[in-house]
Amino acid sequence: MNSHLPKIPFVNLSLQHQPIQSQIQQVIAEIIAQGDFILGQALAEFETAFATACGVQYGIGVACGTDAIALGLQACGIQPGDEIIIPANTFIATIIGVIQAKAIPILVDCDPDTALIDLTAAETAINSKTKAIIPVHLYGQMVSPIKLLDLANRHNLIIFEDAAQAHLASRDGYRAGSFGKAAAFSFYPSKNLGSFGDGGMLITNDAKVVQTMRTLRNYGAPSKYLHTEIGTNSRLDNLQAAVLNVKLPYLEKWNGDRNLAAQYYNTLLEPLKHKGIVPIANHSSSRHIYHLYVIRVTDKSPINRNRLQEKLAENGIETGIHYPIPCHLQPAYQNLGNPGDFPNTETLCQQILSLPMYPGLSNIQIEQVVKAIELSINR
Repeated sequence: MNSHLPKIPFVNLSLQHQPIQSQIQQVIAEIIAQGDFILGQALAEFETAFATACGVQYGIGVACGTDAIALGLQACGIQPGDEIIIPANTFIATIIGVIQAKAIPILVDCDPDTALIDLTAAETAINSKTKAIIPVHLYGQMVSPIKLLDLANRHNLIIFEDAAQAHLASRDGYRAGSFGKAAAFSFYPSKNLGSFGDGGMLITNDAKVVQTMRTLRNYGAPSKYLHTEIGTNSRLDNLQAAVLNVKLPYLEKWNGDRNLAAQYYNTLLEPLKHKGIVPIANHSSSRHIYHLYVIRVTDKSPINRNRLQEKLAENGIETGIHYPIPCHLQPAYQNLGNPGDFPNTETLCQQILSLPMYPGLSNIQIEQVVKAIELSINR
């Protein structure tokens, strides 16, 4: 290990929080002084602000992104037994949300270059039971809204966006969450807009969806002690909402910093493509918000992904894998497919490596990461 070089963390939240620490402390103190913790003013303000930033009318804060999917699908009219097409290459929460809504997830393969859902494969999977498609805007890049809208219109499908990694991303002139019937976001701490714990939100332009969603998240009660739906307790805390409202005005700048860092990674990694190091393709230009910066360690590489990750760790560079095991090969979900069913997804899971990415990541740090990759594959 090169101990003389500074370590590079995978994520460094302190760089975001330190400059706005006094603002965050102030709003937390105000919430505590007011004793306004559940379904209060701070939540209402953040719901409005985030929905507006995304270009829609309504936001409904919930406990986590998974609940935003599960409850959101129900609010959109998904019924038990309805089939919903989702990409095999996604975090397991997408599948959990569908199953909790009592719908049936139908997996389809991904595009090997972008890692996003393969819409040709999705269209092949559509049948009379298919009611919706969930495009997962993975790593901070949106699935093409124009192509999705065309597909959905031709087959009369609901588009429900999983935008958990795509806060204020855009493509084809649409912001993430603005073109489907509804969209789910997560505010997990490491997200581009992260809370100080779990949190999520559904956004939509549909007033009926809003009414049902607000009822479902609050014990199925549209008013106190009147329970019209079989709901649950899933409410975004006022403390988290207040923190998120402080951070929201900085999000565009933070996203821009991520995109610039990704561009520098791309420039430095270009000479390594012939050695099998290939970044996931960006079809969104500057509107890719790079929640994650992911490379593929292909068969042309002298070493495999796992060995490269080990070598980087020896040099003090933290990395991640998003995600190492395909959903259909997870022990709890093997009913969703068999080995070989989704070859692009299965190959990617063996190749992908997420490099350090966060606002404040310096060019010097990026150079250190790429130099370590270069040395690792040339030894």
